[in-house]
Amino acid sequence: LDSLLQENHTKMNHGVGAEGLLAAQSALTGSADNYGNDPRLEQLWAMKAMDHAEVYFNLLCSVDPSRLKLSGSLESDTKIYEHFRETFPDLPIGKLTESDIKSEGAKVKWREFSDFYKDVEDYSLGSLLRLDSTKDYSEENTIIAIKIQFLAIEIARNREHLNDTIRDNFK
Repeated sequence: LDSLLQENHTKMNHGVGAEGLLAAQSALTGSADNYGNDPRLEQLWAMKAMDHAEVYFNLLCSVDPSRLKLSGSLESDTKIYEHFRETFPDLPIGKLTESDIKSEGAKVKWREFSDFYKDVEDYSLGSLLRLDSTKDYSEENTIIAIKIQFLAIEIARNREHLNDTIRDNFK
């Protein structure tokens, strides 16, 4: 997914030249402690999150979701999926609410879950997550989650066939 995103980003760099993209990459890989709420970095993050969401949704529209390897390998996806379902056996992943992710109790459980995946690249980077798996990304259907939450929920949706209708409904 990241390689497709990178390829797509090369084609559509939003008017930023190669030098600007390299500077942004350098800035985004630096320590967060070096930055306050820099609006330029927030805009770059938002562009990356939107690009990621667009690429992922396009994949759902064109490929059988159960064949996707979101973490990069079947082995890693399986590890994330099994741990996710052990930790959150009753989470209604087809139609989530914001409190499923962001309530105080959920935050504690998610933090413990996420700590197992510090080796996953950008595991805590913000990602856009659809609440209702039958719908597209929209203001009403999207929340900000961290990457490992996105991976765990979307791997589960794909394996449990909750994303299967996307291809028929949004071709």
